[in-house]
Amino acid sequence: MAQLYNQAMFLNLEQLQVHYPGRAQAAVDQISLHLQPGEMGVLIGPSGCGKTTLLRAIAGLEPVSGGEIQLAHQVISSVHTQVPPEARRMGMVFQDYALFPHLNVQDNIGFGLRHLGKAEKGARIEEVLELVALTVNAKNYPHELSGGQQQRVALARALAPRPQLLLLDEPFSNLDVELRERLALEVRAILKAAQTTALFVTHDQMEAFAIGDVIGVMSEGRLHQWADAYTLYHRPETRFVAEFIGHGVFTRATIAVREQHAVVETSLGTLTDISECPLPSAYPQGHCDVLLRADDIVHDDDAPVKAQIVRKLFRGSEFLYSLRLASGELLMTHVPSHHDHQIGEWIGIKIQMDHVVTFPVASQAPPN
Repeated sequence: MAQLYNQAMFLNLEQLQVHYPGRAQAAVDQISLHLQPGEMGVLIGPSGCGKTTLLRAIAGLEPVSGGEIQLAHQVISSVHTQVPPEARRMGMVFQDYALFPHLNVQDNIGFGLRHLGKAEKGARIEEVLELVALTVNAKNYPHELSGGQQQRVALARALAPRPQLLLLDEPFSNLDVELRERLALEVRAILKAAQTTALFVTHDQMEAFAIGDVIGVMSEGRLHQWADAYTLYHRPETRFVAEFIGHGVFTRATIAVREQHAVVETSLGTLTDISECPLPSAYPQGHCDVLLRADDIVHDDDAPVKAQIVRKLFRGSEFLYSLRLASGELLMTHVPSHHDHQIGEWIGIKIQMDHVVTFPVASQAPPN
């Protein structure tokens, strides 16, 4: 297969702001991020956090009120510069696919290739059909395709003109959960094969983890962290990221020095491997909150600490138990599904952490 994309492109956002008239708070507030050529970024956050507005600003559909957007080292959006959307060489894929029902697959894909000669256009359509594994469906119409096939047609149509950057807004939201997960992996493989730089918007964490080389967590117009999935989960930079990504709770703790070594003392035991934690002096009297993920709490019948099961969620290979300590503190833990305990039952637990993450106690925590 011929190489579909070979020009190095960069996306840089520097202190980007977008304001809507009549709203005091910025829809996009001082956001900076960077995408390397061929990298796949994902924006994730609750509804109304500004992620779609950010995508629209990159596409040129929203004017910016501060900062700038650079693509391939060229400023395409700033207070003084606004390159028209059609001149940005960007492809877009929407959640409703926007396929033309009266055109078959190959004609849908070729819709944006009217500037090419007949032979070159036909060759490009065949090339992209092969990339998305739809060659046998070239003559089919959208209503004859499954939801996943329709999504791949929309993707092929966006890739056909060789965009500098591909933008995807909730592209799998209309599909069922199982298909979304499978298609997310397929789309990632397709875009990597095409060496395409892409930026997704989604509200689904598992989808973001499956697709993204780098993921941005947004809330109220702000970008809290821009990192890979592992870093977001194990080394969150703000309480919002810690709470939004994965399952976890906070428990009160104290960082102290014992026998010339810093430790974190919790109600579940003392943590000694805290090389990444701040010094005790970072918090008043060393008091802090420790993030406890569900996989930091291990079920152990012989453990001296007991917790009561208050809720259970079956997930096939495991249960997600919500637990309550005698003190009233709430925790969560993953337990293999053959350990089928009942709600109200008390089980032994112990803490087992590789990454100890601390924050100021909630009353002292600065606003996210």
